[in-house]
Amino acid sequence: MTTEPDTPAACGWDQATYRCGRCGAQYTVTTEDAYLQAVGVHNDAHALWDRLDPIARDGFASILRVILSSAELGAEFLAIADQMKARTGGGTG
Repeated sequence: MTTEPDTPAACGWDQATYRCGRCGAQYTVTTEDAYLQAVGVHNDAHALWDRLDPIARDGFASILRVILSSAELGAEFLAIADQMKARTGGGTG
């Protein structure tokens, strides 16, 4: 009976490095799933960057820096948005 390797390294996967040709970002990961996720998320971020004009990029980046600085802040802000929407019957969503 043969058994399959139970670790990525045993399958021949040690690590992979993704280097973006557009911005120079570099990510080294140790699993194929992590590699695919890193490449996908990075490509999605470039697609978003391309859709925004320079003023919108600056504003969006500023907002993300504030929100992502604290997971609790982001969660609380969304809770307030949901409460205000329910209270007023409209708003963001």
